[in-house]
Amino acid sequence: MADSNLQDQQHPQWAGDRRIVDNLLAGEATDFNLAELARLRIRYQGFPGAKDIQQDLDKVLNQWQLTEDELFAKTRQLHQGQHVYHTKDSRQEDWS
Repeated sequence: MADSNLQDQQHPQWAGDRRIVDNLLAGEATDFNLAELARLRIRYQGFPGAKDIQQDLDKVLNQWQLTEDELFAKTRQLHQGQHVYHTKDSRQEDWS
């Protein structure tokens, strides 16, 4: 029988994502922050580790009084109407 408490995996983006999540916890539900929250929810969905980030993403949803479905609906509208991320290469987005 496999031990369900085996070491959680460390996500390669954890350090940078931790800073983003800390900013989300202290921030407001701006368009950019909503997009970041949705992006990180997708990144960590089903990931076997980074429980601290996953729990804090839940906290942000609760603070902003949103369900995940509402968050994704809002961010779909945002991405359809504008470029939320402004980078040198606007064709590239970081979802992985």
